[in-house]
Order: sequence, then structure tokens, then C-alpha cells
Amino acid sequence: MSQKVLVTGASGAFGSLSCKSLVEKGYQVVGTMRSTKGKNEAIAQELQEIGVTLVEMDVTNETSVNEAVEKSIEVLGGLDIVFNNAGLGANGIQEMFTAEDMRRVFEVNVFGVQRLMRAVLPHFRKQGKGTILHTSSCIGRVTTPFLGIYCASKYALESLAEGYRAELSGFGIESCIIEPGGMPTAFMGGMLRPSDETRNEGYGDMVHAPDASLKGYVDYIKTNPQQSPQAVADAVVALVEMPHGEKPFRTVVDFMGLREPIENYNKSLHQTTQQIYTANGVDNLLSLNKN
Repeated sequence: MSQKVLVTGASGAFGSLSCKSLVEKGYQVVGTMRSTKGKNEAIAQELQEIGVTLVEMDVTNETSVNEAVEKSIEVLGGLDIVFNNAGLGANGIQEMFTAEDMRRVFEVNVFGVQRLMRAVLPHFRKQGKGTILHTSSCIGRVTTPFLGIYCASKYALESLAEGYRAELSGFGIESCIIEPGGMPTAFMGGMLRPSDETRNEGYGDMVHAPDASLKGYVDYIKTNPQQSPQAVADAVVALVEMPHGEKPFRTVVDFMGLREPIENYNKSLHQTTQQIYTANGVDNLLSLNKN
């Protein structure tokens, strides 16, 4: 029997392509998005036509998340894998973002993750098995100018995934992170901008730098066909098809020069984590219970 997969953020490039790729491989897939109407109507229809079941979910609303997960499990007849993929970007000078602006980003990228985890984990723990995949970012490992608010949310996501990895290992539940580099998708154009422009004067010409920097980067990554959102979907499929308990904790997806340094950083952190857990007598939590 094919595995049952829940993909959040199915209206975006990573989510929609992952849904398509998983269905093509024979998986049963529920894709979620805040609404199947309006700007999402075309992609919603496209996904439904190939066999993806769509469920509306607003990850910023706990009731919506709980009801959508319950409905997804009912529709699929169970649940094996969750791709925690919904996300919101932010681009601008950090001081210009109000605390409320920042909260909007964290509501999706951090609190939304926690809401989804709390909704699916009782099911996974009961069945003694499950897989969680998280969409993080290469800039959830290193902070770049003007994207600091977004980076902070992905740093927080990485920490959540680290904690869940250890706390869920004894229940046979995998926690894995996918770290894409920048990709030429609509996500780049839909980033949140800071709402407080009263401090622009204090930064002089730098106020134009965030948009110029983002445009230059998008133009640059378009020069490399490998730097495609399909590469992320391919990584999702590859992880899903690996045997349970043998998946790497972090997978970097980048073809623009970030992959090697980020992988080196991840390797170093893994060794440090292993040493700290061993020193505290909890290194067994880094090994998945496959029973």
C-alpha cells in the first residue's frame, strides 16, 4: 500500500511540485493551502486533476490546522509523512520591521510549524512511526543582509526540528530538514516588506539596497538551470523513498556555491551535537527507534 503524505504550502513552487512528483511516484497526497480560490484557483485545479486531494488550511490558525489534519487523515485513511513546507519571506532593513511585522513571519514559519506538529504527532506516536520533513533554507544557517528577519525564523525552525529529532526518536518518528538555496520562484516576489518607513532618512541610499540586492540575486540564479524548484521536489521524493531510519537529518539543495560550505557547517554541528549529547548521557536520542 502506498504511503500517505500531507504537504502544506501546496500552492507554492516547492509544495506544488512536490505534490506532483509524489503522485507520479504513486503516493497518496493531500496538499493544503489557505484557500483554493482566488490567486490559487489555477494551481488548485491543476493539482486536483492529477489526483492530489486539496484541503484548506491556514497555518496561522490553530483550529484550521487541527481540522485540516483531521480531515486529511480521514481522506487518506491514515498518515505516514508530513512535508512542513508553508512559508513566508521577508526582505528589508531590519530596523524598519515592527515587532508586528516580525510576528507575521514567525506566525507562518515558526508558530505554524508548531501548530502542525501538535496536530499530527499524537497520530504518529500512536502508530509508532512517522516522518516529518521541514523546508528550511541555506540562510537558516547563515544570515545575509536585508533577509535577517526571514533568516531568524528559519534559524528558529532549525532549532525546533533539532529538538523534535531528539524527543521523537524513541517513538520511531523521523525529523528531517531540507535546506534550499534561493530559487527563482514567486516566493521571492511575495516577500513581506517592512511597514515602518519613518526611519528611511537615517539610512540614506541604503533604503534602496534590499530591493536592488534581491533583484540582482534573482537575475543571477536564473542563469543556472540547475537552480530550479524542481530540485527541491526531487530531494523530497528521494528522502521519502529512503528506508525509514536511514534518512539524513539535513539535506542541502543548492547549485550556486552554497552547498559545500553549508554541508561542511552541518557536518561540524553534527559532530558537536554528538559530543554534547554524549557528555550529557543522552546520545541514544540521536538514534531512531525502528521497532
